Amino acid sequence: MVNPKLDKKEAIRSLVHTAVESYAEGFQARHEGEIDNPEGTLNMKIHNIFIAALGPEIQYYTALVRSLDSSLGNMLEKLAMNIAGFSYDVRKKVEGPLSVAQTRGIAELLEKYKRREISPPTDEDYQFLRVKPKDNTLKTKRHDSDYYLIDKETCNNFLIELKIGGDLDNKKARSEKEAILEQFTILSNISPKDKIIKIYFATAYNRYGEDKPWRQERVRQFFADDELMIGKDFWDFVCKSDNGYDIVLKAYKESFTKYFGDINSYKITWNDALRPLNNNYRVSNMEMMFQ
Repeated sequence: MVNPKLDKKEAIRSLVHTAVESYAEGFQARHEGEIDNPEGTLNMKIHNIFIAALGPEIQYYTALVRSLDSSLGNMLEKLAMNIAGFSYDVRKKVEGPLSVAQTRGIAELLEKYKRREISPPTDEDYQFLRVKPKDNTLKTKRHDSDYYLIDKETCNNFLIELKIGGDLDNKKARSEKEAILEQFTILSNISPKDKIIKIYFATAYNRYGEDKPWRQERVRQFFADDELMIGKDFWDFVCKSDNGYDIVLKAYKESFTKYFGDINSYKITWNDALRPLNNNYRVSNMEMMFQ
């Protein structure tokens, strides 16, 4: 529990440190505990004969990075949610009425995006969904949301679909926009007409490099430029600070260097397990970086 006397910057730093420490300890314990389990996380990743042919060093690192990458994303999602709690009321679902006509309107809009009849998308495209239905076809629908945030100061509503790296194919991009538009419509149906409701597609980092243009065309086909929060913009938003990204990243680097030093103990165990596979196995300069 974060000390309420800490200012917001230090509170965010404390959350980052705690999250990384817990993640590092869990990662190490889980993988060391599975070293003799043929169905362990890394053991299930080492039997690609084409990777194994490149030697134990590459075999180890490819297995480690694949495991690290997938589990790290879950930690970052939870971290962002906890940080958002300082400035927003954080909710994980949207539930309420949705009409058949509104569902049909969403489908028709997405089809126009798909055929590029509307390109590029804008947030004006779906404002017709703010009109409350007058028919009797309303049905209650629930959506589990990545982030449904209500600003504690302004009461503005924000719906955010977070993908750590932002890599989506066309079908997935369409389904993500469909889900978030249905959430937008439900909130419109149960909120005053002047309530501000915004939707965003977010990533935890810019896969093309921070400050460089984000060129994921499969997503941009369905999401407007103003609906994108990429890397720095996302962390600044959840921190509700122009320096949020820098605060999080600095604390993350400090914590990762400190707490992931103990990964060395697992690496030694893993080396012992790999040596029988290759009589010429030795610790390389690349491996020494982790020791």
